[in-house]
Amino acid sequence: MAGLISRVALGDRLAFARLYTHTSPKLFGVCLRILRDRTDAEEALQEIYIRVWQRAKSFGRAAGTANSWLVTIARNHAIDLIRARKRPTEDIDDRTDIADESVPNPETAMAWKDEGRRIDECMGRLPSAQSRAVKQAYVEGLSYVELAELFSVPLSTIRMWLRRGLLKLRECMESHG
Repeated sequence: MAGLISRVALGDRLAFARLYTHTSPKLFGVCLRILRDRTDAEEALQEIYIRVWQRAKSFGRAAGTANSWLVTIARNHAIDLIRARKRPTEDIDDRTDIADESVPNPETAMAWKDEGRRIDECMGRLPSAQSRAVKQAYVEGLSYVELAELFSVPLSTIRMWLRRGLLKLRECMESHG
């Protein structure tokens, strides 16, 4: 095996194929034992042989036998895969003691719904153009200038509509509150 690895280090593809044939069953077993999934073990084995091809030059007899070197590469790679897919011990999404402030509780949701109904009712009491101007200014964010152009009215008219519209809305909301 050491001779095959030495030849692989020189770029010998035939030696690489022979090394694969002789060692892949054992390395597949190592991967399967660690990963516990046949598909994952098969994919890991392919990646392991890419590493063997790339690292063959670093193999030295001082590091141990060829088989132990190959098994170490396989074992380390399989463990790295498990570590990479392992979730942190506490995932923030799994925490139930953290309230999601963006989701209102049922009482708040009902209050918002009632408030929304009251606003719609009060907006309905405004003249049509004034109601549209208020919505477009405060919901859609149009500027006074944009509204004046949209409604083909002077800027002073838009200011008056918005000021009066907001006063009427406040009065209506307070009387229905």
